[in-house]
Amino acid sequence: MKVLILGVNGFIGHHLTKRILNTTDWQVFGMDMNRDRIEAFTGNPRFHFFEGDISINREWIEYHVKKCDVVLPLVAIATPATYVRNPLAVFELDFMANLPIVEQAVKYKKRIIFPSTSEVYGMCADEEFHPEKSNFVLGPIAMQRWIYSCSKQLMDRVIYAYGARDNFDFTLFRPFNWIGPGLDSLYTAKEGSSRVVTQFLGHIARGENIVLVDGGEQRRTFTFVDDGISALMKILENKGGVATGNIYNIGHPGNEASVRELAEQMLEIARDFPEWRELLGKVKLVESRSAEYYGKGYQDIQRRKPWIENTKADLGWAPKWTLRDALTQLFEAYRGDVAIARQLMDTDSNA
Repeated sequence: MKVLILGVNGFIGHHLTKRILNTTDWQVFGMDMNRDRIEAFTGNPRFHFFEGDISINREWIEYHVKKCDVVLPLVAIATPATYVRNPLAVFELDFMANLPIVEQAVKYKKRIIFPSTSEVYGMCADEEFHPEKSNFVLGPIAMQRWIYSCSKQLMDRVIYAYGARDNFDFTLFRPFNWIGPGLDSLYTAKEGSSRVVTQFLGHIARGENIVLVDGGEQRRTFTFVDDGISALMKILENKGGVATGNIYNIGHPGNEASVRELAEQMLEIARDFPEWRELLGKVKLVESRSAEYYGKGYQDIQRRKPWIENTKADLGWAPKWTLRDALTQLFEAYRGDVAIARQLMDTDSNA
């Protein structure tokens, strides 16, 4: 099988590529603007990389959509601060730049596996978000953070409509807070520049206070990337066509925690690592209002928990990693970056 991964150097892209190369005889054709996470794969004869931009290198993409069996368009902006500060960039990349790729997959009758998001459910009041039954509840237009959710939801609906009209072969998957090595950089101290787990890791590395937005009462379910990739591999295999036309939440309902509980658990785990423990005494939990942290266009989701029974039944999959074990792996994976993160902090402070 030939797999086209756009955004191959990203968090999901590089982990998926590693699993494919290590466990199958498939070929991966990948595009990204960066290559730092995939350098280890460049010598593999089944890995073919092109450094490019999905908004610019459209001829390369169309040629490889025709050439490959399945397409995974993984390129997206997925940091909440950007939703508020540059919402048009989110829409232009997450929807507009990805739409031609979907249309090409339809045109050439190629299978597409598209990354939706747990954010499409918005402020849904259901205890567990159901991919076929839960309503999508979003805030008013002035709350611009919802442009990411809207962009992804609109693409979901377009893909689903192509499936209904043209018998288009698609699967939508919705990651619920996947975490793991390579999620974000620790070298960026700017608030909101990365996702919550790596933001907290960076603060611990630099001995900075951890900011809990609106008290950190928001509850999330965290999923180790190895579990997520295992589900994606089952979707790619698609034995008997079971995944075609379906929508899957991919998350670990048992790993639910508030953001405050997440921070407290991370501070506890940090004590077990000399590199992280060094500045731990300087780290305190402080609170901030969301309007101050993200901007006036931000609105939060109080709880985000997936219903995964169809994912488990169809794919023969279940998440295995506990939250504590997943976080421990993160501390282990990033321990070599701690010194550099601190040096960059010192450089910034002396500039």
